[in-house]
Amino acid sequence: MLKFKIPEVAIERFPIYLRSIDNLPDNFILSSNKIAKLAGTTANQLRKDLSYLGWLGIRGKGYKIGKLKKEIARILNIDKKWKVAIVGVGKLGSALLAYPGLKKGKFQVELAFDNDPLKIGKTIEKVTIQNVEKIPELLPLHRVKIGIITTPSEVAQDVADKLIKGKVRGILNFAPVQLAAPKRIKIRNVDISILLETVSFFITQKSLF
Repeated sequence: MLKFKIPEVAIERFPIYLRSIDNLPDNFILSSNKIAKLAGTTANQLRKDLSYLGWLGIRGKGYKIGKLKKEIARILNIDKKWKVAIVGVGKLGSALLAYPGLKKGKFQVELAFDNDPLKIGKTIEKVTIQNVEKIPELLPLHRVKIGIITTPSEVAQDVADKLIKGKVRGILNFAPVQLAAPKRIKIRNVDISILLETVSFFITQKSLF
C-alpha cells in the first residue's frame, strides 16, 4: 500500500523504465546511471521516480532488475492481463488488431466493433467484428475495462458514451476530438497531428543545433 500519491508525470515514465529493462535477466543488478541511460533520462530523475515505490535499491550497487520489473508492473496494474475493445475497424483499427505489441504484452484485444455492415461479422486476427450497438451489452459479458476509439471524430462521443455504458474504466482516444466523460473514466487522447506539430516546433529551435 502506497503512503502517498504518485505524480501523474512519474506514472507516465514508469512504462518507459519497464520497457528499457524488460529484456534484461532478472538476476542483473544495474546502477541508476545505467538504467537511466537505457531509458533516456537522468539518474536523478530515475531515482526520484522510483523512490515513490519505496526502497528498491541495493546500497552501493543499484537495482535488482527482477524486483524492479515486478514493482513497476504492480504499480501499473499490468501484473495481470487487461481485456481491450477496439471501436472503428478502419486502417488504424485493423493495424491495432494486428499490432504484435498488444499480443505479446499485458493487453488482449477481446472485442472489435464497427457500424459498417460490410465489416460486421468479419474476423480479423481471430476477433470477429461486432455491431457497434452491442457495445454496452458485450463489454460487461467479456469483462472489458479499456476501450480504444479509432472512429471519425463526428461519432467518437457517441462511441465513448456506449463504452461508458459498457462499464469501461479507461479510454484511449485516437479521434481528433475532446471527449466528455465522468471523472471516474480515465481518457488518454492520441492526436498524431498535435504530436507532429510539437515535433516541428522543437526541430526548428536553434538551441538544439
